[in-house]
Amino acid sequence: MKKILIPTAVILVLAAGIAFFTLKKKPEVTYKTAKVERGDIVSTVAATGNLAAVVTVQVGTQVSGTIQKLFVDFNSPVKKGQVIAQIDPALFAAQVEQTRGNFLAAQANLLKAKADLNDAKRSLERNRQLLKDGIVAQSDFDTAENRYEQAVATVKAADGTVAQTRGTFSQSETNLRYATIRSPVDGIVVSRNVDVGQTVAASFQTPTLFTIAQDLTKMEIDTSVDEADISRIKVGQPVTFTVDSYPENRFSGKVFQIRNAPVVTQNVVTYVVVVSVDNREMKLKPGMTANVSVETAHKENVLKIPAAALRFKPKGDKGSKWAKNATGAAEKPSSGDQRKKKAGGQQVYILGQDNKPVPVQVTTGVSNDGQVELAGGDLKEGDEVIVEQITTQKKSGGMGGPMGPRF
Repeated sequence: MKKILIPTAVILVLAAGIAFFTLKKKPEVTYKTAKVERGDIVSTVAATGNLAAVVTVQVGTQVSGTIQKLFVDFNSPVKKGQVIAQIDPALFAAQVEQTRGNFLAAQANLLKAKADLNDAKRSLERNRQLLKDGIVAQSDFDTAENRYEQAVATVKAADGTVAQTRGTFSQSETNLRYATIRSPVDGIVVSRNVDVGQTVAASFQTPTLFTIAQDLTKMEIDTSVDEADISRIKVGQPVTFTVDSYPENRFSGKVFQIRNAPVVTQNVVTYVVVVSVDNREMKLKPGMTANVSVETAHKENVLKIPAAALRFKPKGDKGSKWAKNATGAAEKPSSGDQRKKKAGGQQVYILGQDNKPVPVQVTTGVSNDGQVELAGGDLKEGDEVIVEQITTQKKSGGMGGPMGPRF
């Protein structure tokens, strides 16, 4: 029994010692790098918005009544002046006849008043001559003069009645014309809000019967751009976007308008940027959600590095005053380097001779989500910059486990 226990105890002691020294060893540190490449880089601003027709007209009615006929439906092409609906015109036609009669009666009364005026005028002139000859008394002349003045007033009143009835007659004719709904523009009906037999009331507000898009071959996107990015947007910049209906297709457009009115939602300030879109193929429809990418800068054949290289910092780096040069020797940063860093320079790391990170000052330019233009610095094409630090635990060798080597 002792012969078995002694070797077992020795093995356990050796295993414990190996485990102690293995855990005491520092983990192995390696670095993932990426090369400085030359190519094109495009800077963009992302936004979302909804497609809409450039000109959308809501067609309503200014008179109340019952819809008698509908001549168009959804997606119907229409021309300017085309009849698209008819409100029952019976009541309006009756009003036209009534007001026409009142107008004709007022005209007749005016003619009668003018005839009385002419008669009173002749009587006044005759009495004036007879008064000079001493044939009639002054009272008879005064009566004739008073009758003439009353006739003048009657003509003016009759003339006013004619104008009033003419206006009423014209209004009734206009209401009769309004009972026939016509398209105000050339376009396509995108919405119909009434049916035959439905009563529409225009007493308080004009009801909307149809919505007509003037030209769906030209559309626009109203996007919301964050205030941090609005300074990079300019009129005329190229735009690409996708819609959920055609995820494999990328459509193009241009920035048409940048509106100055801010839109504040939960303390977030955005601005509306209008993008003009060519829709000749008629694939796009009003209301579709567009994922927009505005190209704010485009540079060709420039040096570029991954954006992750600018974010990388060695673990345990406390930002000491002294940095290492490419040979690994410590050197104090010069005042020129400090001024360069303050002027917009940034820092990346490369591997030195002892496989340790070495900081290198660079100047950056245009950037996108994944890459940054290398505008200045000591790096050249093909150099490798560190983008990630990988720490691995060294495995112990020679022993298969705590119970000793496998046989």
